[in-house]
Amino acid sequence: MSVSINEPEMILVKCGTFIMGASDEQVREFACLRNDAAPAHQVTLTKDYYIGKYPVTQNLWTQVMGTNPSFNTGDDFPVTNVSWNDIVKEFLPRLNKMTGKKYRLPTEAEWEYAARGGKESKGYKYSGSDFIDDVAWCLENSGAQIQPIGKTRMKGNELGICDMSGNVWEWIYDWYGAYSVDSKNDPIYSEIGTYRVVRGGSWDCGKEHCLVFMRNKYEPIGIRLDSIGFRLAMSS
Repeated sequence: MSVSINEPEMILVKCGTFIMGASDEQVREFACLRNDAAPAHQVTLTKDYYIGKYPVTQNLWTQVMGTNPSFNTGDDFPVTNVSWNDIVKEFLPRLNKMTGKKYRLPTEAEWEYAARGGKESKGYKYSGSDFIDDVAWCLENSGAQIQPIGKTRMKGNELGICDMSGNVWEWIYDWYGAYSVDSKNDPIYSEIGTYRVVRGGSWDCGKEHCLVFMRNKYEPIGIRLDSIGFRLAMSS
């Protein structure tokens, strides 16, 4: 039986083809960073899907789990200090039982396609703008603290999705795996591994980490940081 909770606002992302990862020019420009976001390669997502307009809030987490693990608290702040396993093994099963739906984490390709604006993409460096202050909280402008969802100057990217660059890194479904130049349909970059992917950058890292193609990785068990949260996805 479903239970009434304040469910997250979800944005429909229409399927399509895009170039995923960093170009050779971007690898040279950001040589100080790991080049695991290369090579750029063509990806086709063959099915529409939904993705959260915002990262999951502390309010939603508390409604589902009964407690708030975050250090800096506030109902409309992203939930943090949750591991990949906390989300997938505990939160999502409870949320889906309460709502009767099938929420999940986005794949890495789904996340980047949505961050780039899907079919409406204008080719921005960050999710929704070429100017970091328009769309993202990061080391340069956050005041060294996490921020409430949706409070950057713009309402969102080309699809109306907010905070995909900055504020909190976001856990992704995929195990971390290397890219190749081969074209792919609906890719999962690794089915096994040691690390799970996080995307988007955060309030405590430089703006370079908030670029739409940047990647990072952490162990799924036991890693709980106040700079990592997550965003929901759901198949259409």
